[in-house]
Amino acid sequence: MCWSAQADLVAGTVVTGLGLACLARVRRARDLPLAALPLVLGLHQLLEAVVWLGADGGAGAGPTAWARTLWAVIALPLLPVLVPVGVWCATGRARVAAFAVLGVAVGVPLAAAVAAHPVTARVHGHTLAYGVGVPHAALLLTGYLLATVGTLLVSGDALLRLLGAVVGVGAGICALVWQLAFVSTWCALAAVASLLLLVWVGAARRQVQS
Repeated sequence: MCWSAQADLVAGTVVTGLGLACLARVRRARDLPLAALPLVLGLHQLLEAVVWLGADGGAGAGPTAWARTLWAVIALPLLPVLVPVGVWCATGRARVAAFAVLGVAVGVPLAAAVAAHPVTARVHGHTLAYGVGVPHAALLLTGYLLATVGTLLVSGDALLRLLGAVVGVGAGICALVWQLAFVSTWCALAAVASLLLLVWVGAARRQVQS
């Protein structure tokens, strides 16, 4: 998600810290799944630091393979389930439940793909290109974006709608920059999203205290 092992290590440490801060500020149990998202994103970046080290010859084949697989587990089946389920738990809105079902429908074939195929990673300019062997990739990508970005936009919460807009626009920019093999900026997007979630957790905490 960043352009080097060092960048992923720094960004992952920062985002993991934001994740721990989010969890520490939670006062409602129903907010826990969504508040855990920054911690998941931070661990995701730390795993990619190991993948970078493996690609550069600085880590063994075994740890690198495990890091690639765990990276794919988070990126593919976990996130499209965690985000809509987290929003559903936090808001309780019936229309969000449909996105949670969609997330599970997307996550199941993605989990099967990760289980069935070895995860590969190659250096692509200043980025890493992962290979998993996902079937019907275009269809699953559409469902993935609806389950993650879409559920935030229909959440009914102003901060979560802002997060959805930022993530949607940011993902488009990051994907374009990645295609150019210039540099990976996903770690910056993860940091911004984590900051917004920290603000959201703080707002929810103030509601409980008032």
